[in-house]
This record gives sequence, C-alpha cells and structure tokens, in this order.
Amino acid sequence: QVQLVESGGGLVQAGGSLRLSCAASGRTFSSYAMGWFRQAPGKEREFVAAISWGGGKIYYADSVKGRFTISRDNAKNTVYLQMNSLKPEDTAVYYCAAAYSTGVMAPREYAYWGQGTQVTVSS
Repeated sequence: QVQLVESGGGLVQAGGSLRLSCAASGRTFSSYAMGWFRQAPGKEREFVAAISWGGGKIYYADSVKGRFTISRDNAKNTVYLQMNSLKPEDTAVYYCAAAYSTGVMAPREYAYWGQGTQVTVSS
C-alpha cells in the first residue's frame, strides 16, 4: 500500500508555470506506475500524464503535450508535474495516483490516490 500527498498547487496567471509534487510513503513506490489526473468543477476526472516505474515510458494527454512534463525520483519517493504555458482551461484539482500497470489512462486502473491540489489559472 502507498499513501500519496500532493503539493505545489496555487493561483497563477495564464502563461505562467507551476510544479506539482506528489510524495509517496511506503517502501514500494518504485514498483508503481504513477499518473496525474485533474478534475474541473462539473466535469469528469481526466488523465493528464503517466510515467512507468523506472521513468522510461511516459504518456501525455493531447491537451497538455508540449506544455507539461512528468518525472519521478524513486530515491525521494516523489513524482512531479511541471506545468508551463498554463491556460485558464487547465484550472482543476490535480490528483496523483499509483497503478500496478504501466501505460494505463483510465482512473479505474489506479489503485491509490492523493487528496488533490487546486490549480487555478487566471486569464
């Protein structure tokens, strides 16, 4: 089992940047594929990015490709989401999650979730 805690959210102007972090507890962090999701008010939770246990395979939603970068540091039990060129439509609660399988994008495939961190992008 793994516990996840996100941080780094906040209010930023359009065009700005934020870096989200997700700290994991537990000795088996490196065994999990990790993902970032987001959920805006009134909308379903959507996939943003995912990274394999070793970092060699990375996946992005088309809406963030070229602007967001996912990475992980297994020595620090942490996964990151660097968000650049932010847009108002990126406003959402961002969640990190852990999965047993690599390359999965459906929320139901993820076993563990953090509590989320709010990202608000003003125009």
